[in-house]
Parts: sequence; C-alpha cells; structure tokens
Amino acid sequence: MIEVRRLRVLRALADHGTVTAAAEVLHLTPSAVSQQLAALESEVGQELLERRGRRVAITSAGRLLLTHADTILTEVERAEEALRHHASGATGELRVAAFATAISLLVAPSLADLRTTAPGLHLAVRDAEGHQAITQLLDGEVELAIAVEHRGSPSPEDQRLTRIPLYAEPFAAILPATHPAATAGQLDLTTLATDDWIMTSVGNPIRDVVLLACEQAGFAPRIAHHSDDYTAVAALVAAGAGVSLVPQLALPHPGTAVLRPLTPPTPTRRVYAALRTGHAENPLLKATIEALRKTAAALPLSP
Repeated sequence: MIEVRRLRVLRALADHGTVTAAAEVLHLTPSAVSQQLAALESEVGQELLERRGRRVAITSAGRLLLTHADTILTEVERAEEALRHHASGATGELRVAAFATAISLLVAPSLADLRTTAPGLHLAVRDAEGHQAITQLLDGEVELAIAVEHRGSPSPEDQRLTRIPLYAEPFAAILPATHPAATAGQLDLTTLATDDWIMTSVGNPIRDVVLLACEQAGFAPRIAHHSDDYTAVAALVAAGAGVSLVPQLALPHPGTAVLRPLTPPTPTRRVYAALRTGHAENPLLKATIEALRKTAAALPLSP
C-alpha cells in the first residue's frame, strides 16, 4: 500500500527539482527524503527516479504516479479540512501571502468586512513578492495566495489550485516631466524604444509583463536600473534616469514624474487569489475571498 506522506515527498521533489530543496521544504534531512523515495519505489515496484550524477530525474512511471498523487493529496486535504470544521466550527486562522500593493489595496480594506462577516477568523498576512506567494501556497506555508498572472504562473489546469480572478489593472508609462512624450494624451509604447528603462528584478512577475509588452511592440528595452519599489522607480524617473511602466494603482502619487496612459493594446496586471483545491470548501476561505472580491470590485480602475 502506498503511504500518503511518501507521495508528498515525491511531489516536493517534482516541484523543487532536487533532494536538498525538497528536504528543506519538508523540514527533513536529504537522507530522510532519499529513504522515503526509495521506500515509495519499493511500494510501487517500479523505478520512479533516474539518478544523473548528483541530480535525479523523475521517470515516466514517476510522472504517472504524480498525476494520481495530486488527486490523492487533494482528497486527503479535503478530509482533513472536513474533520477540522467538524471539530472546531468556522473559526481559526488563515495565513495569506500577497504582494505589497495587494496588501494595501485588497487585504487591509477587506479586514473591516471580515470582522463582521467572519468574526471567528484571524488573518495572518505576509508580504510575498514575485513567485513567492504561489510557492508558499503549494508548500503548505499559507492557505491563500494573492498573485499576478504571468508566463511562469501555474497552468489553469493545475488541479492542485483553485483560482479566483480579482481585478485587471492597466499599466501606465512613467516619464520625466521633461520627456518629449510627457504631454501626450495616450502614449504609444514604441515611443520609448530608445530610452533607458528602470525595470523590476528578475523573478518579479511585473518584469515579465513589461518585457512581453515591449516585445509585442517590437523592441527590447535598454535596462539601466532595477527596483521593485515603485516609489524608488518614480524617484529615478523624476531624476531623468529613464522611463518605466507601472500598474495604474501602484503609484497614485508619482511626485514630479508624469504618468501617461498607453494606447491599446494596454499591458495589464491580472491579479488573482489562489487556494489549494482541497481547501475550497473552507468557510473561512470562502468568506475571505468574498470580501476580497467585494473590495476589488470597488477599485478605481480606468478602462
């Protein structure tokens, strides 16, 4: 019989790529992870891993087992969740990972509603930029993630996750006040093809959205500076260090820099909430998502 905990080990290895990384996530030693995987191979009677020097690759049998493992682990989570609800009712703590702007625009304003609609709920919020929120969700560190859609996001078909769209936020160009296009009504992105750019760091989903928009406009931006802090981006732009694109709501007060809308097709930051599918019926998560959707619907977004 296959032990569920060993399926969790296989899944962690598939998600994180190495025995050492899987061990760190699972709070085990690499030796313990290797032993669990060896025991799993013994249970199923097939090789699940192929050793390649210091690394391991998952065999076709391992990939087949993973497709069933995701279903099994989801059902186990559902059973555990049902038992928790039965034992304690609709009270408890939810851990939420979100990027800084989402905390300001969504999570914090939703807390007031939740004090009324879910008085037994305590939200523990953590700042998680880039890919971190979804990674923390899949690793079981949080119950709810608020993230940005990008080319590296988990597939919508990933059965481990339930995704809820929250809002779509257009980007605007941010320019020095002395830039020739600073007075444009709507700015064509190609106008900025020869400028220096201030870009978010590698791994930040916003970087992926901006690079894709530039690619579709027919140029690769000349990146001169990096910052994930939009206040710092605005300061660099105002000083004439370059131009950038920022989500519409991320920088309501750009200082002496100038925000200009873009001509269609406008790059967009698509923000969604995600939870593990096995927790989809959790009443506290349902209440939290409802509050987030209500807050998102009231955001002052321009078309």
